[in-house]
Amino acid sequence: MRTTIDIPDETYRDLKVKAAREGKPLRLIVLRGIQRELEDGEKRDIRKLKLPLIRSSEPGTLALTNEQIDELAAFS
Repeated sequence: MRTTIDIPDETYRDLKVKAAREGKPLRLIVLRGIQRELEDGEKRDIRKLKLPLIRSSEPGTLALTNEQIDELAAFS
């Protein structure tokens, strides 16, 4: 089936470069991306998040270091 989509110029250039590097047609690169997206959608376990993700005594003013963020993420 033929279809038309609008791809931003920069993205199109990046796709052309990738296709050239791999020695494959642009069509194949695009189809591979579409197929990957379809497969990922089937595997993805969608969970609803409960907000706030991190509780704070002063909402909106939480200041965390990268280490603290990593520590909190380990409990998720």
